[in-house]
Amino acid sequence: MDNADPPHAPTTPVTHLPPGSWDAHVHLLGGPEHPLSPTRVENPAPGFNFDDWLALYRGHLESLGCTRGLIVHSILYGNDNTVTLDAVREMGDGFKGVGLLPDDSQTAKIKRLADSDICAVRLNYVHGGILTWDGACKMAPRLADHGMHIQMLLHADQHIEQIADDVRTLPTPLVIDHCGWPTDLTPDTPAIDTLCALLAEGHIWIKLSAPYRFTTAPLEANPIMRRLIDANPDQCLWGSDWPHIMLNGVPTPHPADLLDDLAAITTAEERQKIFKSNPDRLFCT
Repeated sequence: MDNADPPHAPTTPVTHLPPGSWDAHVHLLGGPEHPLSPTRVENPAPGFNFDDWLALYRGHLESLGCTRGLIVHSILYGNDNTVTLDAVREMGDGFKGVGLLPDDSQTAKIKRLADSDICAVRLNYVHGGILTWDGACKMAPRLADHGMHIQMLLHADQHIEQIADDVRTLPTPLVIDHCGWPTDLTPDTPAIDTLCALLAEGHIWIKLSAPYRFTTAPLEANPIMRRLIDANPDQCLWGSDWPHIMLNGVPTPHPADLLDDLAAITTAEERQKIFKSNPDRLFCT
């Protein structure tokens, strides 16, 4: 089984972020005390223990100018959320997590995550996962009861039109990762139209993250990102996707470049929302 490459040494972006900014999408990796899933597709970069990853994460945040973060549980660990729970606890105030739960999870499991600063569960239609859309819809009222929401990774042009009516009836927010991971970069496809409509209606949030995963020239994603922002800048977020695991041959990016690329197509007022006020509102209220 292949090992992931380690992340690049951190660099400083040209862009100065607002105080209290969030990196709203990272994955924290562990050491020998955090067993990997037997169904994983790769191993983490070797030579790092959990404390090493925490130190790398703190350096990453400092280089970007972020002081708050959302730690998204990696499918490399299956539905054992221990590494993410440990990371959120170690990072302390200003940090939240996203966990994984299967369809049949009991309310007690949801409560345990909510009580441990896990603010959402994730549904993964790209890499496979343990939660289905039907299961997420059935779980949504109980997530809402515990102040939690759903985050979803999907190829929007394969799924978003089919689930749009369900999305409009969810009792809890839905966050779409990585710009909806489009397979067509045309900014006015039916899928992007649907994402923009759901954004404008306030039914979804969108992470303007990881363009390097769906194009070899990340600037090609700018027209799509700009359409999403124009649809509703009050429901856009940004995440670095650090430390960039499961790349499937895609070159490891520099987070500072990703941040500066987004800054080049946004105003200071929009960045205040995307990096600070929007994640504050979603993750902390």
